[in-house]
Amino acid sequence: MVKEKRKKKKDIVFVTGPQLSQIIQEWQKWFTVEKKYSSHTVDAYSRDLSNFFLYLSQHIGFAPNVVDLSDITTRDFRGYLAKRNNDGISRASLARLASTLRGFFAYLDRKNIVHNSAIKLIRTPKLPINLPKPLAPEEAKEAIDIIGRLHKTKWIAARDMAILTLLYGCGLRISEALNLNILDLPEENIILINGKNNKQRIIPLLPIISQKIKIYRNLCPITLKNQRALFIGAHGKRLNAGVVQRQVRKLRLILNLPKTATPHALRHSFATHLLAGGGDLRTIQELLGHESLSTTQRYTAVNQERMMEVYKASHPRALKK
Repeated sequence: MVKEKRKKKKDIVFVTGPQLSQIIQEWQKWFTVEKKYSSHTVDAYSRDLSNFFLYLSQHIGFAPNVVDLSDITTRDFRGYLAKRNNDGISRASLARLASTLRGFFAYLDRKNIVHNSAIKLIRTPKLPINLPKPLAPEEAKEAIDIIGRLHKTKWIAARDMAILTLLYGCGLRISEALNLNILDLPEENIILINGKNNKQRIIPLLPIISQKIKIYRNLCPITLKNQRALFIGAHGKRLNAGVVQRQVRKLRLILNLPKTATPHALRHSFATHLLAGGGDLRTIQELLGHESLSTTQRYTAVNQERMMEVYKASHPRALKK
């Protein structure tokens, strides 16, 4: 059996009473099953919540349970965020902490478990809008070509090539690609995606994408007909995102790409290159599965930024000194 390295995840421990621990498990399950969030995202939110309850237990002197949650004050929330700020975490991480807490208490409120309005008074730190950083078209194509040669085992190399082709050719999130099941490919020319908030969308498959998936399935030594997962690891289980991310890190070194060249950058590249080729924002919004058009409009700024770079580098008047 071919071995693929995979880091062992540290367990997330909650310093809470038994009833609250059970509710936290239900909250995590809700994220995974109902919201269709990736395990990476759920782990990030869970660590945020774990850190908060550790702070709270030290603050009040015992492990909090459900009955204690309604007594948490705005001062308590602010005290926790101030402590984390003093710990030196980034503004982005601080904003996510506040968002996690608001989301958890909103969940408790919807389920009529606990009502605590104090969290609503917490302000999220304002963050600068980070524009997506796409690869150039030739970089994206070269990355896909080279990843197919990184692994000595042919079916694994074909799998990795199929995944990157999907990310760039369909604009999928890495979690969406790895959550695909065999049944999500009803025909060779379309694919069904279950995205964030359980939002389903249909994306057309270019012949080259269908071909890469077909090559992988034909080479895979493990029968995929009886498997729910489309992309599997060496042990036959659904592939972990960390495996793909490590392969992309190798690509960065080989191609001398910046740290922003991640699996998600291929999704950004898909949208940016479509827009540059004349695609309209509404269609790109549907293909990406964005709830709001304003999210998709960020790519307009990227395209304008790129055009300005080309102008400054090429126009005779811009070259004059």
